[in-house]
Amino acid sequence: MSESEQIKSPQSSYNSSDAIGYYVYCVAESIPAEEIAGDARPAAIEHGADLELIKADKLTAIVSKVPLSTYGESALSDKLSDATWTAIRAMRHEHVVEHFARQTSVVPLRFGTIYLNRSGVERMLSDKQDQLTATIQRLKDREEWGVNIFCDRATLLDNITNVSPRLREMAEAARSVPPGQSYLLHKKIEALRIDETKAELTRATDEIELTLKGESDGSVKLRILKVETTEHGELKAKFAFLVPRLRFENFRNAAEHLAQRMESSGIRLELTGPWPAYNFANADE
Repeated sequence: MSESEQIKSPQSSYNSSDAIGYYVYCVAESIPAEEIAGDARPAAIEHGADLELIKADKLTAIVSKVPLSTYGESALSDKLSDATWTAIRAMRHEHVVEHFARQTSVVPLRFGTIYLNRSGVERMLSDKQDQLTATIQRLKDREEWGVNIFCDRATLLDNITNVSPRLREMAEAARSVPPGQSYLLHKKIEALRIDETKAELTRATDEIELTLKGESDGSVKLRILKVETTEHGELKAKFAFLVPRLRFENFRNAAEHLAQRMESSGIRLELTGPWPAYNFANADE
């Protein structure tokens, strides 16, 4: 691997304690980046290092120096197995990106993006100038907002006869037929409750996505790595939405309306953000 190549995979070993690499947080247009850099800056990913700007024409990367004895490929791979070490540095990475994203459009780079020298960062900015510039323009005056959908299964199951159109129609029919038929309909309703609970959760999730997508400039359904259960219930779906700042009130009002309407049935919405637009950057680091 040449000196200016980006470190991407934990294959080779480079652990010289004297060697320095460049950790890249995000990319922004040069003029606003320079203006923001004049403000009080958040801490870099490693103590003792300062945030720096590396400029190539109209684009600037926000970086800090890191020791390759820690951030070289194989060394970093080992460090990432330490959950505490990773969480602290991921938070520092996020603070830097958020600091710039609050004031201008940025292309956030993934955690652990490192170049071996300054010229590698400059070449990245030059080679990807068109792509990065287009992404910055697409994200301008927009923020990423997250929506988490939780389900209290017991509550939804208890309310499913009233929530599900199919079961509601069957329950109404049971009230207007002879006792024998009514009994059979109620038995069928009981047998269908679990299936209808699953179907209702899918329907509600689709409605939430479609409604909020209409109040944003894009949506991404995010992967749930494992089932999470909190005081809000079981996490069933996660979405990211790209929301223009000028339309945020409409987006929030739509989310609140959905939340109020669905809460009694056991489905709860959680709005998080704003975040740097990681899920809409589409830039190869």
